[in-house]
Formats: sequence, C-alpha cells, structure tokens
Amino acid sequence: MSAASSLLSEEQFLCCICLDVFTDPVSTPCGHNFCKNCITQHWDINAPCRCPMCKEAFDRRPLLRVNTLISEMAAQSRKSAQMKASSCPDQRCAKPGEVPCDVCTGTKLKALKSCLVCLASYCETHLEPHQRMTGLKRHKLIDPVENLEGRMCKKHDRPLELFCKTDQMCVCQFCTESDHKSHHFVPLKEGYEGKKAELGKTEAEIQQKIQERQLKIQEIKHSVELSEEDADREIADSVRVFTALMQSVERGQAELTEAIEEKQKTTEKQAEGFIKELEQEISELMKRTAEVEQLSRTEDHLHLLQSFPSLNTPPHTKDWTEVSVHRSSYEGTVRRAVAQLEETLRTEKKKLSVDVELKRVQQYAVDVTLDPDTAHPHLILSDDGKQVKDGDVKKNLPDNPERFSLYVNVLGKQSFSSGRFYYEVQVKGKTEWGLGVARGSIDRKGLMSPSPDNGYWTVWLSNGNDYRALADPPVLLSVKSKPQKVGVFVDYEEGLVSFHDVDAAALIYSFTGCTFTEKLYPFFNPGLNDGGTNSAPLIISPVNHTD
Repeated sequence: MSAASSLLSEEQFLCCICLDVFTDPVSTPCGHNFCKNCITQHWDINAPCRCPMCKEAFDRRPLLRVNTLISEMAAQSRKSAQMKASSCPDQRCAKPGEVPCDVCTGTKLKALKSCLVCLASYCETHLEPHQRMTGLKRHKLIDPVENLEGRMCKKHDRPLELFCKTDQMCVCQFCTESDHKSHHFVPLKEGYEGKKAELGKTEAEIQQKIQERQLKIQEIKHSVELSEEDADREIADSVRVFTALMQSVERGQAELTEAIEEKQKTTEKQAEGFIKELEQEISELMKRTAEVEQLSRTEDHLHLLQSFPSLNTPPHTKDWTEVSVHRSSYEGTVRRAVAQLEETLRTEKKKLSVDVELKRVQQYAVDVTLDPDTAHPHLILSDDGKQVKDGDVKKNLPDNPERFSLYVNVLGKQSFSSGRFYYEVQVKGKTEWGLGVARGSIDRKGLMSPSPDNGYWTVWLSNGNDYRALADPPVLLSVKSKPQKVGVFVDYEEGLVSFHDVDAAALIYSFTGCTFTEKLYPFFNPGLNDGGTNSAPLIISPVNHTD
C-alpha cells in the first residue's frame, strides 16, 4: 500500500472542496472523489446535485459510500505529510499568539499565508495548491491573520476591499452600489495610509501629553523638594528661636536666683554684724555685772568707796531701740524677669518675621540691567549693564527723549505692569544714592521732585548717614546698621514698594496703598562723585536666597 501511494502525487489525495487530504473519501457516479462531509454539505446548499469538478448533474442525490482503498491511501499520504512537516525546520508548530493553519489536523502548524477568498490560513504544506493550481493562484493571499470572517462583508459575503471615507468604514464592491452609493471611496491601502498618518499624529500628541505629564511629575517632585527645604529651614529657625528662648529663660532664672540669693546674703551679713556687736556688748555687760557683784560682797569700806566710781558708770553701749533687720523685698522681681523674657521673645519673633518676609520676596527675583539710553551723560555704565557711577565728565551722547538731562539718574531696561518683582543692589562704600521704581512717563528733562505724586517711589542716602523715604512728606528713617545691600520689592496689584536691608534681613521702609496705572521701571541714582568720596558704583547683584 505504501508503494502504491508513493506512485501517486499528493494532489490526488486532496479534496477539491476543503483542499485537505481526504477524510472519509467517497466517489460520485462520475468518478470524482471528495470528503464525505464536504460533498454532503455542498449538496445541502446547492441544488440540483452536481459534481463540483465536472459539473455533471444527478437527478437524485447519489448514495455515497466510503472508498476504503482511497481512504487508506489518503491516511498514508496524511501521515507522510506530517512526517515531512515535522522534519522541516520551517514547518513550526503554532505558538501562542501565532496564527495556526486551519487545515492541519492534530498538531497545528504555523500559518504562512491567509486566503481572503477561502477565508482560511495555510501552513507551507497546505498553501502549496494556491501556489500551483491555476484557479487558486487568483486568490488574494495576505500575511497570516486571525478572524478572517471579520474581513468579509456580513451583508454581501464579499471581501472588504474599499474604505468609505463618508461613513468611515470598510466596505465591499457591492456596498458601493447599495447602502454606500454616491459615497467617497478609496482603496484600503490609501485609507490605511491616511489612518496611519492620523495615528502618527495621535501618537505624537500622546507622546507630548506623556512628556507634559512627566514634566509635571518633575515639577511636583521639585515642589516637594523645595517644600522639604522650606520645612528644614523652618525647623532650623524654630530650633534657633526656641533655643534662644530657652537660654533666655534659663539665663533669666539664673539671674533672678542670683539676685535673690545676693539680697539674702546681704541681709544675713547685716544680721550677723548686729548679732556680733550685740554679743560683744553682752560680754562687756556681763563682765561689769561680775565686777559689781564682787564689789558688793566686799567688807572693805575703803576699797568699795574707791572702786565705786568706775563700776557705777555702765560700759558704753549702742541704743538698739531703732535698730532692726528688715526682710528683703522680692516683690516684682519675677514679674520684671518675665517682662524681660517677653521682650526677648518679641525681639526674636520680629526678627523671624522679617527674615521670613525677606525669603518670601526673594522668590520673585528678576534679572535687571541698566538702560544706557536713559543714563545721564555723566554716568559710567559697565559693559554688562550691572554697575553705574558718576564719572564727573559729561559724555557727548544724543539727547534722546528717554535720557535724563539734569540729574544723574538711570532706569532699568525691564518694565513691569503686573505681578511681583524683586532685585538687589549693592551700595557698599557709598555716601549718597537713590533707589526704587519710577513710572515710564516721568519728566526726564526738567527739575525732579522724586515723590509718589510725581511717579517716584524711592529711598535715598545723603551725607553718609541721612536715610529718607521720599514720600509725601519725606520720612526720616532710623536704621540700626548701615545697609551694604538693598533689596527692592514691588507688588503691582497690591500697590506695595518695600526696601530691605539684605544682610540684616531688616525692613527699611514700605510704600503702601500705591496706585499703579502704567509701566514701572527700576530706578537708580548713584549720587555725584563728590571728589572721589562717593566713587563706588551701585551694583545690581544676583539674589542669593537667605538660609
């Protein structure tokens, strides 16, 4: 039987309906062979009964019996094909996620192609008829896919070959003449490319959203880090303040105890002096008493009369009637100590409050540079626009409308019409200067009266130690130490301009309740050179946040 089957080609053992090796092969009266189940289902659907191969019609359905010889030969052919497949490295068994061959029985091999006409997927062995037989070569083969039924039009049972752009769906040729008539169609490939481009755009948008969210995560993490730094600073401040408070309490308690003990020692020392003096007088009196007692017992008349004058006079003693030891008074001592402690606490609280306020405004630091177009001709500006001083010599500069012509003023390039901003200026070594902000519309050519009514919010130093805020009227300022660096803060909406001694973390002065209606510019006046005594420049400094 094996020899006989080897003389026949494998094609002779394939059912033309299922394209697989015969299963229960039967013969029709015309002599063609089919799987019993395949021909039975074919005749159940198609009437009258015809041979699928030669199209011969039968008046009545033929009686079909299994052809034993063909069945054995087909089984041998199937076994041979399976052995061949198992020996071929390309014929791999389908793994999870891979498309299996729909024809293989038993172990399913991996499909190489799917047929859109047969709606089946084939391994290399079962794909062979599609590569050889003329009728099957016309079938459309694609890379293996699952759910081939989904690629068929459910209404017309035809392959989905077109994309309806009107309804945004895949359709078959028959759909173009019925439900989708007059719609706009493109081939699947064109629709695929269009949608792929859209997917690319969608992917780019998704990637952008991912990046935005990753940046947001970084921003949140950075905020947490800053919050942690703030928390550490606050803890350090609290430790410093409460340590100082506890030290003050301990010091106050020690001083109070020492004062009370010193008072008590003074009282005890005074009492000891009185007691010692009294004991000395008692000793003298007792001695005189003994002498008088002895003399009173004598029988010697002459001796008594001679001794009487000296013994009759009492020894010298103090009048102790008004003498007393007064109890030390401690009334108000504790109250005064507590009051001093409260003053220490208030001082620490005020210092901490000012320090916190400086930290708060420093977070609004901006980069400020000097505008040479506004600088008075006497002024010398550094190349980086961060320093200015009076040069005593007038330079030949164009008298443009922005330039100050009477006073050695200069404005910053940057303007602000909303929000908050802060900058710091080093004033070390100067005897005169003016700092603040000014409106863009200030008069730059005539006499200057730098007050808020005229568009100036400034603080000035003159004569080396005369600090004034040029409000309406001007305010003489009391500063504990000469500022070396001044911070200027503006809150446009709140109408606030404040000046800070950066090194001392102290508030110098605040303009409050201001009304700003136009752009504000940083304002600088380094003062006249004054023979070299005020030659140091004003320096716009980078903001180093206080710890």
